[in-house]
Amino acid sequence: MTRHIVVGVDGSAPATAAVEWAAADAQRRGPAMRIVHVCEQWSYAGAGTEYCAGVLAAAADRARALTRDVEVTTQLLSGNVIDTLIGESAAADSVVLGSRGLGGFAGMILGSIGMGVAGHAAGPVVIVRRLSAVEHDRVVVGDDGSEHSDAAIRYAVGQARARGVPLHVVYAWQAPVVSPYAAAYNVLLEEAYEQQSRAAAERVTPWREKNPDVRIVDEQVPGHPVNVLIKAGSTADLLVMGSRGLGGFASAVLGSVSHAVLHRLTTPVAVVRPRGE
Repeated sequence: MTRHIVVGVDGSAPATAAVEWAAADAQRRGPAMRIVHVCEQWSYAGAGTEYCAGVLAAAADRARALTRDVEVTTQLLSGNVIDTLIGESAAADSVVLGSRGLGGFAGMILGSIGMGVAGHAAGPVVIVRRLSAVEHDRVVVGDDGSEHSDAAIRYAVGQARARGVPLHVVYAWQAPVVSPYAAAYNVLLEEAYEQQSRAAAERVTPWREKNPDVRIVDEQVPGHPVNVLIKAGSTADLLVMGSRGLGGFASAVLGSVSHAVLHRLTTPVAVVRPRGE
């Protein structure tokens, strides 16, 4: 079955940016677009329903204006917004959302809906704040050797292929905190960094062999993963991350690195969980 891109809209500016991002993605990669609006309880009857229908119609018009031969359908849904969008993700290629909707604080980059869906969706969730007028012609993906980063790289390869741009695989190594007087640890830390860097570079080799049509470059950077990914993602058209990595609690659905990057980076970010997890 051909999966479709689900776009959640609510009439906000970030939601419109999400529609535009998804339209470009559908045009490049081929999936159909399913635009959904979850009509909250206060909107079930009267003028509220008309508003919800208008939100959908405007989003569909925008998507059709930006695409050729892409099937665009709409659906008015009811229920809890986060739970409904998570349910939509089960049969979707990906879910695309604006960074925040009409509710919440205007100064926040990411709203509660985006965070909730990104942490629980069955597949990739792309969070879009705004579309940049500048194209950097590269996709960046974070790698830490986990199952989640493996799924992220797989999605990133497809994105880079469809765009015809290089894929930049970034591994960040953060040294453990030691006493400044423990000079003897410096040599051990340097050896550990070199060992982890070699392992990270070796993980990229099979991806190159399996995808000779995609230029894949890798970089190993000392530093906190959040800072490294934000710096790399700021000059990318898309940053891709696993929903959580090797650190933290195994039960966490969204890791601290993904959480921090989503709140601070304005570049479109794809958060990927292994399907069937």
